[in-house]
Amino acid sequence: MHGIFMAKNLIIVESPAKARTISKFLGKEYSVKASMGHVRDLPSSMLGFDPENGFAPQYVISKDKKKTVAELKKQIDKKTEVYLATDEDREGEAISWHLLNALGLEKSPVKRIVFHEITKSAILSALENPREVDKQLVNAQQARRILDRAVGYELSPLLWKKIKPGLSAGRVQSVSVYILVEREKEIRKFKPEEYWKIRAEFSEFSAELKKLDGKPAKVVNETEAKAIESSVKQGDFVVHEIDERMTNRNPGAPFTTSTIQQEASVKLGFSVKRTMVVAQQLYEGNFDNPDYNGGLITYMRTDSVVLAKQALTQAQEVIDSEYGSKFGLKEPRFFRNRSTNAQEAHEAIRPVDFSLKPSTVKGSLSSDQYRLYSLVWKRALASQMSVAEIARTTIKIEAGANKECLFEAQGQRVVFPGFLQAYTEGTDDPEESMSEKDVILPKVEKDQVLTVKDQKYTLVHEDGTEEEIEGPVKREQFFTKPPPRYTEASLVKKMESEGIGRPSTFAPTISTIQDRGYVEVTPEKRLKPTSIGEVVTDFLRDHFSEIVNLGFTAKIERNFDRIANGEENWVEMIGNFYEPFHQRVGEKDEFVTRAEVLKRRELGTDSESGKPVSVSIGKFGPMVQIGTYEDEEKPRFASLPSNLNLNEVTYEEAMKCFALPRTLGNYESGEEIIVNNGRYGAYVRMGKDFFSLPEGEDPLNTSLEAAHEIIREGLEKKAKNTIHDFGEIRVINGRFGPYIKSGKKNYKIPKGVEPEKLDELACQKIIAEAPHSKGNKGGKRRFIKKGTAA
Repeated sequence: MHGIFMAKNLIIVESPAKARTISKFLGKEYSVKASMGHVRDLPSSMLGFDPENGFAPQYVISKDKKKTVAELKKQIDKKTEVYLATDEDREGEAISWHLLNALGLEKSPVKRIVFHEITKSAILSALENPREVDKQLVNAQQARRILDRAVGYELSPLLWKKIKPGLSAGRVQSVSVYILVEREKEIRKFKPEEYWKIRAEFSEFSAELKKLDGKPAKVVNETEAKAIESSVKQGDFVVHEIDERMTNRNPGAPFTTSTIQQEASVKLGFSVKRTMVVAQQLYEGNFDNPDYNGGLITYMRTDSVVLAKQALTQAQEVIDSEYGSKFGLKEPRFFRNRSTNAQEAHEAIRPVDFSLKPSTVKGSLSSDQYRLYSLVWKRALASQMSVAEIARTTIKIEAGANKECLFEAQGQRVVFPGFLQAYTEGTDDPEESMSEKDVILPKVEKDQVLTVKDQKYTLVHEDGTEEEIEGPVKREQFFTKPPPRYTEASLVKKMESEGIGRPSTFAPTISTIQDRGYVEVTPEKRLKPTSIGEVVTDFLRDHFSEIVNLGFTAKIERNFDRIANGEENWVEMIGNFYEPFHQRVGEKDEFVTRAEVLKRRELGTDSESGKPVSVSIGKFGPMVQIGTYEDEEKPRFASLPSNLNLNEVTYEEAMKCFALPRTLGNYESGEEIIVNNGRYGAYVRMGKDFFSLPEGEDPLNTSLEAAHEIIREGLEKKAKNTIHDFGEIRVINGRFGPYIKSGKKNYKIPKGVEPEKLDELACQKIIAEAPHSKGNKGGKRRFIKKGTAA
């Protein structure tokens, strides 16, 4: 075999990090290699499956995986025992199945092995218990892939035609954006309602008005608040009732994919994507520890809350040694899976070894790895600890001329911490987090008259005026708040509760909707749909309602589960969806006009020309327009900055957009600085150099000083990335490696050529010999039934 070492046993995993970790457990007779994820997929240039032939997929080896496949083939001969050890979910099963074909092993005795933790015992156990590739799981993944391709491939060109080039639709991404758009509409429609809180301050505690005449207190204006204040001045504050009770608080279940994403967001400030990247590192053992080989946590894509028997036993041993026997349980605590079909995983996310305390491994981990591992370790351990015993006290106090006011003071203290000794759940509600703190109330007796303290405070009125007040109660004005925008974590929670997507799809979906420009993250870390996001969502809601219907999307997920369990035929399932969907795409293409879809929003009339001012989506994104195409003169256009939404922008804000481009002044070199809004967002231009404005920076308000700083940083970055500058031709170190730039075109540097040694003549030669771009002469290529719309 030309000197290539041929291992007797070849284990194929998905990532190099996992391969390195597993290699440490096995002898020289085993070779562990990585497939780097999927090796085959549907071709990107066409639909990729044949609706007239049972939706037969046309898989091809991905261009960037041909080298990987060739290298794997070199490791295999007739005597090689091949073990497919990809992840244990549907996607992993499909990767194994694709490897069979790509490596020409369909008729060879290949063994499929699975494990949910990367430890020596788990790997050896998996090798002793191989199985066949599960075709039902593969069919479920194939159905998902083909249905998603159908939605994206058929709908995206329609969006390009009716709205704007470059847009995309997706089965899970579109419904996720729909959730955010619906919340945004709720926020816009919301009308705040006034209400008042009234609080009495005593020597050792305070109490809030809860009831009026036996009904929940609803104080809606200052007049009512003053009337209550006047009434309580006429009587005493008398203790009416003291309610003391013990309550038990149970720990939460160990982490699933969804809950670890939510908790890491609240407690660590991690994005969903960051959580999954770090969890993958902990699972694969992607760190250096001289005293330990293996991963630290079990598989991180799971919707199960079950813990293995040996984990339950070990947890009690660690609890006893760390906290004492009274913090442990005599019998394990079991949690019920919230997912009706948590078939894709066997366990929750837990430490592979509870005795590996976070403090023990801290020196080997990055800050992110240590913090996330601590969270997993504490949460899983706490799930098997005793309940927390909490004493809650409520003091009810009567007041008012006719004893019509009932004030309440609430306190709590932890009598026995139980699992709280190890872990407390986080919350993104500040008021709720405050309520978790111990508030100890003093000892009082029934019918005791309490001395109220006169309070001095400043009341700020709606018009901004201030009033200094002194009295027995403090009255505060509030207004109801609209429902909050979703955070990444709360969107994951919503998707999970609605049955949309699966553990493996939450993080990629949230990344995709941001990358596509459908959603932006506000400074408060909330997800807000963009103008484009709203227009696309409205189009899908009006014409393809099932794509953004939560119930329909959840039903599709259940169909995939049924296919995975062998209860449904995947070809029939796809056929039931595709035929009517494909037909409707053709109908909408033919009969729905672009003007109908864009729903131009009129803002007013231009005072100078008397022409209408409107906003809509143009070829390059949201824009403001003065005039119409029916006018003799052409309409005037201006780009709408990303910080202004089509549905919220005012006439005044829109008219300011015509002030762009703005000349701000000159740079240190004397060159003129211009700020403008372009196809790819707002930018500062100096000569031929363009520098993007930071996210959230308004080009209408950008100062000369800010522009100077942006240019300075941009030039430093450019110099750092420039290997050679020959004027029109430059050799640049880009994101994916060095390349040659000439004008607006980029050229690949041939293999074996050192970028540092290139001169201008060599660059010109590479440019001259570069192959011409073929383009797509054939346009859209796909299977189309005779007589149906394209």
